[in-house]
Amino acid sequence: MGISNAVVELRNPRRRDLEPIEIEAMADTGSIHLCIPASIQDALELEALEERPVVLADGTRRSVPYVGPVELRYAGRVGFTGALVMGDQPLLGLVPVEDMDLVVVPKTQRVIPNPANPGPGGSFALSPLRPQGHAT
Repeated sequence: MGISNAVVELRNPRRRDLEPIEIEAMADTGSIHLCIPASIQDALELEALEERPVVLADGTRRSVPYVGPVELRYAGRVGFTGALVMGDQPLLGLVPVEDMDLVVVPKTQRVIPNPANPGPGGSFALSPLRPQGHAT
């Protein structure tokens, strides 16, 4: 697991009249989702879509609001995701990191654009295990 910090811009894509918010988020490769405090949900007027069960690092289970959509911008990359509303510290998990094609570098504790994909980033449109041209 690697933990680093990244200054990320968040915006509500449904409310372009609202100013984006710049946050310092902990990027944690051991976590899955974007997590935001309730104050960020309120400031961006993000709609609660459902309650989601989560397991915290200490093994505690609870339900938290899942809100969205959230637009994220970092290092010239853009991504869209939902967010779990919990805690006091924003957390950038694997879903937004992968969506923006970012890499967490534990040695330098930095979050960087994937060097293999300069520019807007890349993604897999097909499973990398399935040869092209084969439908399932």
